[in-house]
Amino acid sequence: MTKDRLGVGFIGSGFNTRFHIQSWESVREGDVLGVWSPNRENAASAAKLSRSLGVGDAKAYRSITEMVADPAIDAIWLCGPNHARIENVEEICAAVTSGKGTLKGLACEKPLARTVAEAKRVRQLVEAAGIPHGYLENQLFSPGLVRGRELIWARGAATTGRPYLARAAEEHSGPHAAWFWQGELQGGGVLNDMMCHSIEVIRWLLTEPGKPRASLTPISINGRIASLKWSRPEYAKQLKARYGKAVDYRKRPSEDFASVTVRYRTPTGEEVIGEATTSWSFVGPGLRLSGELLGPEYSMNWNTLNSELNCFFSREVHGDTGEDLVEKQNAEMGLMPVVPDEASAYGYTAENRHFCRVFLGREKPLLTFDDGVDVMRMLMGAYMSAEKEKTVTFPPRGVDSFVPAVARGAWRP
Repeated sequence: MTKDRLGVGFIGSGFNTRFHIQSWESVREGDVLGVWSPNRENAASAAKLSRSLGVGDAKAYRSITEMVADPAIDAIWLCGPNHARIENVEEICAAVTSGKGTLKGLACEKPLARTVAEAKRVRQLVEAAGIPHGYLENQLFSPGLVRGRELIWARGAATTGRPYLARAAEEHSGPHAAWFWQGELQGGGVLNDMMCHSIEVIRWLLTEPGKPRASLTPISINGRIASLKWSRPEYAKQLKARYGKAVDYRKRPSEDFASVTVRYRTPTGEEVIGEATTSWSFVGPGLRLSGELLGPEYSMNWNTLNSELNCFFSREVHGDTGEDLVEKQNAEMGLMPVVPDEASAYGYTAENRHFCRVFLGREKPLLTFDDGVDVMRMLMGAYMSAEKEKTVTFPPRGVDSFVPAVARGAWRP
C-alpha cells in the first residue's frame, strides 16, 4: 500500500528548522519524525519541539546515514549551513546509492549552495542518486503574494497587457548565527543570504501563470553591494563581542546591503524589469518582506509589517527581549505590528504542504534544484556586476566558476 503521509527528517536544528517545524501544525500530509545536527543537544531540542507541537514523534539521529536508513523517513528537508551543503548531500546520496535507505524526495533550503559550481554539484549528486528534489523558497508561497499575483494576471494583465515592473525586498537587522556573517562560510553577505529570495520573487511575479520561468530571458544584470552599518567601528565591535574574533568586520567584512536590477525579455520581445533590495542594516519593528507588481493600468503591493494586528506598550512596560511579536524584533515598546501567524504569512506552511504532496506524487514541483542553480547564477552575476561597477550582459562570461571577493575575504567597502 502507498503511504498517505510523508515521514520527514530535518538536517539542521537551528532557527530555520524550527520555523519549518512550527509551520507543520497546518501540514496534514506529513509528519516530522527526525532531526540530525552536528550539535546533538540542539537536535534533541528540535525533535522535542516537534513532539510538543504534536506534528510528529521526532527523534534525534546520530548521523545523516542513520536517518536516511530508517524506513520511517521518506524525505529529507536540508536546512543546514551553506558551507556544509555538499558534505551533507554527499552523505545523503551515498546512503541511498549504497542501498542503506531510500528516499521519495530531498528538499533544500535556499540558497542551493555558495557558488554556481557548488549548486551544479549538488544537483548532479542528487540526480545521479535518483532522488526527486525540490528547492525551498518560502516567499513564493506567501498567501498575500500568491493571491495578489493571481488577481493581477487574471484581471489587469488579461485586459490591459502584462506587468512590466516587479520589486521585492527583504530587510532586517542581521542574522542569528555567526556563520551567516562570515563570507567564506556563507558564500558572501546579505546578497547571497537573502537576495536569493527577492531575485526569485521578481522573476516569479513577472512570469505569466502557467508558463515556465524560463519563458523570461534575462538579458542584463546590475548589482551593488555596500557595508552601510556593520563595518562602522562601534557596530563591528558589537559583532565581535557577540560572535567572537571570527566575525571581525573591521578586517573581513561582508556586505549588509545589496540591490539588483535585472532586465528580462518576454516571449513576445517586450522588455520588463525586476528590482530587488536586501539588507541586514534595516532598523524597524523587525523583519520586513515587501513586493510590488506594476503594469499598464494596475499595481499591487505587499508588506508583512502592514499587519491586521498592532500592540502599543508604553515605556513603563518592562520585560525580556525576544521575537514574540515579529521575527528579528528590534523593540519591546511603542506601537508594534504583530504578525499573528508568521509561518503562514512568510509562506512556510503552504511550501511544506506543497512539497509533501510533491514527494507523495500528488503534485508537480513548483521549484526544483534547476531553479536553485538558476538563482545562484543570478546572484553570482550580481556580484560580478558589483565588483566591475557596471551592468553586465547576462550570463556574464565565467559566472559558473566565479567566487565573489566577499567569499574570498578580499572585499573592502
